[in-house]
Amino acid sequence: MEYRLENLTIGAFAAAANVNVETIRFYQRKGLLQRPTKPLGGIRRYAQADVERVRFVKSAQRLGFSLDEIGELLRLEDGMHCEEASTLAEHKLTEIHKKVEDLTRMKAALSALVGACHAKKDEVSCPLISALHGYP
Repeated sequence: MEYRLENLTIGAFAAAANVNVETIRFYQRKGLLQRPTKPLGGIRRYAQADVERVRFVKSAQRLGFSLDEIGELLRLEDGMHCEEASTLAEHKLTEIHKKVEDLTRMKAALSALVGACHAKKDEVSCPLISALHGYP
């Protein structure tokens, strides 16, 4: 579907940005997206820059940034704050490494418990359930 990207209603804007209207409104409430002025008796209109901003937000979310972190990145978007943006990204990368370590540990523990369940012979209780009772 083609849109004139300089005069979009909120519905057309949402479709062009591949989000729903409530996402647009939510981003406005969070301060990630400006609400255009409403002309007397008219409706608000959005432009290509608004579509690009929503796409930026969605891309940052896919990389694991929170909405607060995205707000900070948007404040740095003039291109003159690369060092600050890099620091934010490095912090996010550290968080991701920690999560990967946690997930790896959880995977190993669960794999061992599932293996114990499959190996059980004539035990009365389930090894997984028993282990979870004592899990910190």
